[in-house]
Amino acid sequence: MKVQILARKLITPSSPTPLNLQKLKISCLDQNFPSNYYTSCIFYYPASGEEDCVNTAEKSKQLQKSLSEILTLYYPLGGRYVKGSVFIDCNDNGAEYLEAKASGCLSEFLKEGELVTELRNHLAPPLFQPEEGPLLIVQFNMFECGGLAIGISVTHKIVDGFTLFTFVDAWATACRIGIDKVHSPSFQLSSFCPPKDMSSIKTFSPRSKRDNTIVEKRIFNGAALSSLKAAAHVNVNNSGSLKYEPSRVQVVTAFIWRALIKASQARHGCLCPSYLTNIVDMRRRTALPIPGNMCGNFGTMSIAQFIPGDDSTVQLHDVVNRIHEEMSSTFSECAKASNGDDIISIVTNKMLKMKEIFETTEIDVYLFNSWSRFPIYEADFGWERPEWVRSVYAPMEGILLLDSNDGDGIEAWVRLKENTMLHFQQMLEIKY
Repeated sequence: MKVQILARKLITPSSPTPLNLQKLKISCLDQNFPSNYYTSCIFYYPASGEEDCVNTAEKSKQLQKSLSEILTLYYPLGGRYVKGSVFIDCNDNGAEYLEAKASGCLSEFLKEGELVTELRNHLAPPLFQPEEGPLLIVQFNMFECGGLAIGISVTHKIVDGFTLFTFVDAWATACRIGIDKVHSPSFQLSSFCPPKDMSSIKTFSPRSKRDNTIVEKRIFNGAALSSLKAAAHVNVNNSGSLKYEPSRVQVVTAFIWRALIKASQARHGCLCPSYLTNIVDMRRRTALPIPGNMCGNFGTMSIAQFIPGDDSTVQLHDVVNRIHEEMSSTFSECAKASNGDDIISIVTNKMLKMKEIFETTEIDVYLFNSWSRFPIYEADFGWERPEWVRSVYAPMEGILLLDSNDGDGIEAWVRLKENTMLHFQQMLEIKY
């Protein structure tokens, strides 16, 4: 597959940003995110008929018009980061919009090349961008069959997963039925968590880069999720049953982590200490009056730990329990947070623990993230919802969970080193 950029332009807000909003102070939770690192995803829209080949130009015009309108509400995304500062200059310089032509048919690409990350990444702007560049970049890809792929890259400096998909949903709503139907977001996270010196938890670099890593895609449909939940209740040591119903994400996370622990055992000849990290969205989990539509990086980490004991087995039941207990503990911490200092303390302590873990070379660390229950399939711009939504991978080992397009299952995208992946794939086939 070849992708050719045909045009690029800046889309500015349809009306100027008011003077009192033109200087956005970022929160201390945003500060440590690299200003040149972007989070990206791709929305795939297969052609529904021959007329789609003709209408792609019109669809692009609709996207550009509605993007201009939605930037009046998401005004920071039309601005620029002030390098070395704690401010976004909401100067209406605009978001970048690219039109591209992709060879071949979208359905064939999805069937043959979707797992080939290098091919897919041509459909979205690169994850790393100049610090002084646009904070939002959209790539509108037109396939020969009339299918579309819309790649969206947005700065991680002020955007987390929740913010990304809330923005896309709002943009799609504006395009489909009008800007007046969109709820305004909030960008006042810094009023709760103002900027401060965060050098003690300065962003650490994961150990593994993209070199020599490969991707495994595993789909857990509704039936598979039910089987996993049933298996999680089985405790062969009879040391107690689960006193709760594990969530879909918990059982899939546990199943994958267990396979990773067993894969490490196969490589090293013994069970090794292992940590699992999960991103926790703190919206609606604290005692602070933070709006549910608050944009920015408002999350912390849940860090589950596996330390080998006398028992050489690794039960799904036990792994689910470890994840559930750590998540419950993190939720409890968040619920007690009644001011910004409490929030900062939670995040700082988790980050310091992560820094310590990464500096301990003999410990396995696995980074999990879940987009499950985000409105990723609600992006209906007026030509139906996307048939597939995919992430553009960060340059590190990691596991991303997201809902399948039917809403009943979960897709797991696992990126590991080649030597780890072989053992991992073998362990996935072992009975729970």
